[in-house]
Amino acid sequence: MRHFLNTLYVTTQGAYLARERETLVVRVGQETRLRVPIHTLGSIVCFGLVSCSPQLMEMCGKRNVLISFLSERGKFLARVEGPVSGNVLLRRAQYRRADNETASAALARAVVAAKIANSRTVLLRAARDHPGNPNKDALEAAIRRLERLLDEFQRPLDLDGIRGLEGDAARTYFKVFDCLITAQKEDFFFRERNRRPPLDNMNALLSFFYALLAHDATSALEACGLDPAVGYLHRDRPGRSGLALDLMEEFRPFLADRLALSLVNRQQIRGKGFKKTESGAVLMDDKTRKEVLVAYQKRKQDEIQHPFLGEKVQVGLLPHLQAMLLARCLRGDLDGYPPFFWK
Repeated sequence: MRHFLNTLYVTTQGAYLARERETLVVRVGQETRLRVPIHTLGSIVCFGLVSCSPQLMEMCGKRNVLISFLSERGKFLARVEGPVSGNVLLRRAQYRRADNETASAALARAVVAAKIANSRTVLLRAARDHPGNPNKDALEAAIRRLERLLDEFQRPLDLDGIRGLEGDAARTYFKVFDCLITAQKEDFFFRERNRRPPLDNMNALLSFFYALLAHDATSALEACGLDPAVGYLHRDRPGRSGLALDLMEEFRPFLADRLALSLVNRQQIRGKGFKKTESGAVLMDDKTRKEVLVAYQKRKQDEIQHPFLGEKVQVGLLPHLQAMLLARCLRGDLDGYPPFFWK
């Protein structure tokens, strides 16, 4: 199991990452800003104009330290990884399951049901925490709608049916998402989900968190010997990590959405930290990006009772635990995949 605070985020534009013996060195111009022993790292995330030396990439490849390159706004660009050393029998089981539509639907069903249930919990907590919300009726209607959609999972469903329910649930959830924003409404509002690029501050914040979550899911799957590219809900597409997208679905409401709302409603970030480019895309400035990353890392230190394992675990370990449970399911050690349900 990898430690949950072993990801290095590099956001300073123009930074250069190099190797000195068994140490990663971060330089900006002629100044050395940071030295980190490589054995303390599990992954590195580089935002924007950040480069790495070939010697560092070689060392990271040998030590199984994943390097991900993202744009300034958090869009995934590429990753560098060493030779694949996952269990070949596990990966063959993963591929066989992906080739079987019925078996794929069973896994996709679990993932989507957890996502819808966790989205409903977000709305339930918002209704409980803000009983005087003027949009209370809309929230309660959305909660009831998500509950009815969850009931649909009691009947047999194929992949298209599961995707249809997921799409319906997402529309219901995001239709009332603006009601969950209770502060800084002039700067942070939500009309609809937009991306590639995000066109407003709230969507920019959500997309950034989703990019971080996708990186963590990819690292967790690779650590367990699974292929992040071959998913069940998200089918094969060149350049897309389908299984990582599957794994992160159940964590979107619980980790990304809730943290984004908390940062805005508690005014830990401000609208002035976002800027709109000539193309209409919205970006965070360096200061805001660092504040968001610090909040994300702090959130990963919180503890929660794991619903299946029955033990207290750090939030940052949840993707690794779910990847481990998925691997056990694929090996046949579990009858089915137990997704993460937030209570």
